[in-house]
Amino acid sequence: MGVAVVAIVLVLTYPNLPTLEVLTDYRPKIPLRVYTADGHLIGEFGEERRSIVQIEDVPLVMKQAILAAEDERFYQHGGIDTLGMLRAAIMNLTSGGKKQGASTITQQVARNFFLSSEKTYTRKLYEVLLSFKIEHNLTKDQILELYVNQIYLGQRAYGFAAAASIYFGKPLKDLTAAEAAMLAGLPKAPSAFNPVVNPKRAKLRQQYVLRRMKEMGALDEKQHEAALKQTLVVKRETNDYAVHAEHVAEMARQMAADRFPEDVYSRGLRVFTTITRADQAAAYAALRRGVFDYDRRHGYRGAESYVDLKDVKSDQDEALDEILADIYGGEDLSPAIVLAASPKEVKAYRKGGDLITLSGDALKFANRMLDEKAPPNKRIRRGAVIRVQKDDKGAWQIVQMPEVESAFVSIDPQTGSIRALVGGFDFNKNKFNHVSQAWRQPGSSFKPFIYSAALEKGFTPTTIVLDEPIVFPASVTGSQAWEPKNYDGKYEGPMRLRTALAKSKNMVSIRVLQSIGTHYAQDYATRFGFEAEKHPAYLTMALGAGSVTPWQMVTAYATFANGGYRIQPYVVRDIRDDKDQILAQAQPTPAGIEELRIIDPRNAFVMDSLLRDVTIYGTAARASATLKRKDLAGKTGTTNEHVDAWFCGYQQTLTGCAWMGFDQPKDLGKGETGGAAALPIWINYMAKALKDVPESFPPVPEGMVSKEVVGAKGPAKEYFYKEHAPEEVPEQQAGDADSKPVD
Repeated sequence: MGVAVVAIVLVLTYPNLPTLEVLTDYRPKIPLRVYTADGHLIGEFGEERRSIVQIEDVPLVMKQAILAAEDERFYQHGGIDTLGMLRAAIMNLTSGGKKQGASTITQQVARNFFLSSEKTYTRKLYEVLLSFKIEHNLTKDQILELYVNQIYLGQRAYGFAAAASIYFGKPLKDLTAAEAAMLAGLPKAPSAFNPVVNPKRAKLRQQYVLRRMKEMGALDEKQHEAALKQTLVVKRETNDYAVHAEHVAEMARQMAADRFPEDVYSRGLRVFTTITRADQAAAYAALRRGVFDYDRRHGYRGAESYVDLKDVKSDQDEALDEILADIYGGEDLSPAIVLAASPKEVKAYRKGGDLITLSGDALKFANRMLDEKAPPNKRIRRGAVIRVQKDDKGAWQIVQMPEVESAFVSIDPQTGSIRALVGGFDFNKNKFNHVSQAWRQPGSSFKPFIYSAALEKGFTPTTIVLDEPIVFPASVTGSQAWEPKNYDGKYEGPMRLRTALAKSKNMVSIRVLQSIGTHYAQDYATRFGFEAEKHPAYLTMALGAGSVTPWQMVTAYATFANGGYRIQPYVVRDIRDDKDQILAQAQPTPAGIEELRIIDPRNAFVMDSLLRDVTIYGTAARASATLKRKDLAGKTGTTNEHVDAWFCGYQQTLTGCAWMGFDQPKDLGKGETGGAAALPIWINYMAKALKDVPESFPPVPEGMVSKEVVGAKGPAKEYFYKEHAPEEVPEQQAGDADSKPVD
């Protein structure tokens, strides 16, 4: 009678089971991935982190670990392990509940693809029937391949290939037996056995899997002992990207989502950007160093906050870890809780049970806040939350989370491809992209565009302009009187245009703009990509009082680097599907095409010469001195009250722009000019980016004449437009050449 009932159920139910198309034409959710131009992963977007692997590429030790943990008789049974089911049924009856039995791998595939998580006898029946159908239509290796790629393993990892990368930072093929056993233990309870959050339970589960591997003959005694003794290094952070390029990855994500809105995060799209790993790493390191250096120059601000340690002892790791879990750490600014503090020594606790002792040089930066007279709400004492960081020698020191922001971007001036882009100090702390979204005053870094305009009006590098105070009464300004000043308040009288730019003389820039006309200069600036409405046609334009983004500035400076062409910057090279077919591709128009020319090649040549003097003798002389090369050109920029600090510059093959300031504009501090705050970022980047690049200088364009120059810093021979060449080069003025340039 019982057999007849089962037969009837099978006859009625089996034909109504779902088709196996989802298995035979397996199309899992594969996230959108973003890569550098040289193929390194920098971003991943999607609910499921998954990397598809073919069964022949799954290492034997991983297969053995899976079978040991989940289904030792997988290759022998027909989809249902009868003995296992019998044991589970007895357990269910004796316990009085409906507990999940020991399912085979085939049953787990059926459950994962077709069934809900509800635990009922009806669902179990469907699971069994589906398992028979799967076994009838697919090979064992096909079933195991589906399992290996689909199963959830915690940390948003789906499949063992993704889990190997997320937990151990390595490809599946490189796993050891100990690591494979750890991963194989996860399907039973991904949260409970997660080695990141539950390392002790994960270890016990791993030991069980290793024992089962030994019992089934996958490991001998020696291999088993070695696996048990292996210390596993589990990644605490799930970010396994090759380099910090979060802002670039986000820009690429937005472009992909705009272009392919349907299933953009699940169809396996791959976006290749234009940045290179080496350039991006150099830019990120340079910006971080620049921000940290600025932060240290302005002193320690004190403890971030305080926690009540009344009922907490130093060995109560879990209680302290819970407190620290709510404090954002950043990449290398580890939060720590002070357990004891004196002017000579600080004992602190880091997440994970790490007790550290700080003394001597490690306390220098924070000495002021260890004093009894320090403000109570800032003093380092028991319960204080501080930041610690390892120095170059691996020793811990007290630091702090910087408040200032910064941005850096570099571009190939010939093609427009972005080589590196860092949109801020820490993407996870502040996702705002300061390269493309921050509208700031450029200060003196805008002066080259005024000078370039002046060259078209007949000015030359040797034109003499007066560097003396000037006052514009209310009758002229239309509002209130304006009395601009040089940065250092010093004036040197008549001087050549070349010297004035190198020294960033405000009075000269204003007089030049006054001469050529504000509306002409405003219109001229739009050639470089600046927006007219962001640069009102007032004399303040000479001092960079308009609004620009670093993206605009690096594009504009690229024109001087490439001989006068306006290129269009782009950060995405191409977008591909999961079969590596190109769906969309950038179509850059390189410099050299006359339709892109926006300034006379002679103008670009003269501006290059003027801007090289800035990096040799002027406000950015540190650049050439540090990098030991003469083919660098650029301009510093500092706005009123040190609100913004800039340096934009280039070598013929690479243009870069660095900015520093606060999101809520305020004074960066005394002496924090473009040369002090922004230039070091540019230098440190270029030191790596130009390491093997030979010096190069632009050729002299047609239509120019040269004349000897006597008694001046700068070139011994000056070049002029043929139609603007003076009969005699004006003599160098007293005091013109040797005073210190100040921006």
